[in-house]
Amino acid sequence: MVSKNLVEDVFGLVSDKNALGVGCETGVDGFYAFGSLETTECAAGFYEPIMCLVLQGAKEAYIGGRVVRYSAGDTLIVSHAVPVEAAIIQASPTEPYAALALKLDMALARSLYDEIGEIGEADANVHSLESAASDEALVDAVTRLFRLSQDPVEARALAPLVLKEIHFRLLRAHHGGMLRQLLRHESPASRISKTIAFIRSNYKTSIPVADLAAESGMSLSAFHEHFKTVTSTSPLQYQKELRLLEARRLLLSGSLSVASVAYDVGYESPTQFSREYSRKFGLSPSDQKSSTILMAG
Repeated sequence: MVSKNLVEDVFGLVSDKNALGVGCETGVDGFYAFGSLETTECAAGFYEPIMCLVLQGAKEAYIGGRVVRYSAGDTLIVSHAVPVEAAIIQASPTEPYAALALKLDMALARSLYDEIGEIGEADANVHSLESAASDEALVDAVTRLFRLSQDPVEARALAPLVLKEIHFRLLRAHHGGMLRQLLRHESPASRISKTIAFIRSNYKTSIPVADLAAESGMSLSAFHEHFKTVTSTSPLQYQKELRLLEARRLLLSGSLSVASVAYDVGYESPTQFSREYSRKFGLSPSDQKSSTILMAG
């Protein structure tokens, strides 16, 4: 379903921009190209609401005890910002990993509610991170978006139309169930999305879970249940993941002491911070900082 020419062109763009392993922007905002010549170690991070079409190779994401594999021709749909661990598991110099990713525009998705109607009203057992084989229409739309992204004039004139089509096709996809639930006003998926945004804006502050539940308009038990369904973790653990990932970023910058980093991300005790950081990343904050200094030298 994915043409060899597309694989070569996407990988060529990444190579030209010296962005192997990290990805690069295309000529359309929020649309990125990725390529890697080698597999990677499993790494912790956050997935934003996004669509990823794998063109060649394969990747795995691990969330809440689930393993989500997406390989050539598959589309990954992520409806909410969620903590994951992920790794490229299939890539080589002769057949590099290549993919195209698009940040989802929730306002655009919601504008399609009338066109989508009540499709998926009975969606059950859905997850915020799902993958499945892409249909030909979706692959064609993503391919067209990449092609026109390389021409500034075409990108300005035609990208909005193709972006609308891609969101429409994702909403109709078999594995777009959680995305469809977001369209329904005041659905649990929609309420949890707002809660996630609030936590991310206030992750340094201790927030009582009861307050989050009240803000979402749910009972405490219902809030816990729906939050776990969407994110595969608890509200407190979600906040902890945010703090630790931000702490790692600060430590890798090499400009702050371990204690300063701990306080900066919201910990009251550097000792507790060091213990939780070591448990999460397999090395202490001080070792992380030391390795960064050595690499910089």
